[in-house]
Amino acid sequence: MQIRTRGTDVRGSGLVGHPAGYSDRVAVFLLGVGAACCLGLGFVLQQRAAARAPLADFLTFRLLLDLMRMPDWLLGIVFYVAGLVLGAAALTYGEVSLVEPLTATNLLFAMALSRWLTRQPLGWSGWGGVVLLALGVTAFIVAGRPSGGDNPAGPLRHWLVFGIVAGLALVLTLKSRRLAPSAEAALLALAAGLLYGLQDALTRVSGQIVSDHGIAELFTHWQPYAIVVIGLTALLLVQSAFETAPLRMSLPSLTAAQPLAGIACGVGFLGDRLRVTPGALAWEAAGLVAVVTGIILLGRHPAMPTGVTERQPVGATRID
Repeated sequence: MQIRTRGTDVRGSGLVGHPAGYSDRVAVFLLGVGAACCLGLGFVLQQRAAARAPLADFLTFRLLLDLMRMPDWLLGIVFYVAGLVLGAAALTYGEVSLVEPLTATNLLFAMALSRWLTRQPLGWSGWGGVVLLALGVTAFIVAGRPSGGDNPAGPLRHWLVFGIVAGLALVLTLKSRRLAPSAEAALLALAAGLLYGLQDALTRVSGQIVSDHGIAELFTHWQPYAIVVIGLTALLLVQSAFETAPLRMSLPSLTAAQPLAGIACGVGFLGDRLRVTPGALAWEAAGLVAVVTGIILLGRHPAMPTGVTERQPVGATRID
């Protein structure tokens, strides 16, 4: 069954100036920023724990079992799950190409927690990253005016976009094994970001199924099962990246890849629409460049956790 994306009813965000459309945009904004806050805080806590995990568990699900014994990692997962829930709610009312730039601001909240933990001043690079990220998100949303379309892509285009994103994630994961730890962490996080963007697109589809046909109908479709598999795979990649190198090596890649992949999926097969006038395209491109640049500046800031120098079993070593 083909799921239609909403572009002009009360659930869409394409009616600028319409009361319902405006209230939906406000709801999407609040939910998206709330999701970003929870994700950013969760990533910092998860990395602080993963840095102490045994390297023997790298890229195995045994790593997740070890991390489950760390209180700070569990707290990070609580924040992470809360971010997923808020993000799913945002995707119910807004297009992927609208929600993804908002969730990219998770780095602002990660920076805030990291700065509080390290007492490191923000400095010019930190403030520059904050300004670029905020202005980039604003420019993309205002210029692009993301809205839902009435004609989602057919099965061929759907699976083509799906396969490209998933295939890129697989290639990056395989390539990472031959690199130094810092580069390995960056590629693993990049692969995870691509998968998270794909997961967000499928979450949008699942939300529409529930809205149109009820919760029981959802379990007759493949999307919710793919969300679980993709989510667990991405989680393993992220934790392995956090385990391998400091947060500044992985979080920029993760945060930059997710919105780019999500927007590609939204436009590629969900029928999301962006303004395509020359002026709008220029501002959209400038906005995305500013977002990525801001992410890199913030992610490489000295305030970001560097991890621990020795891997000690701080309440988390496996008991054989």
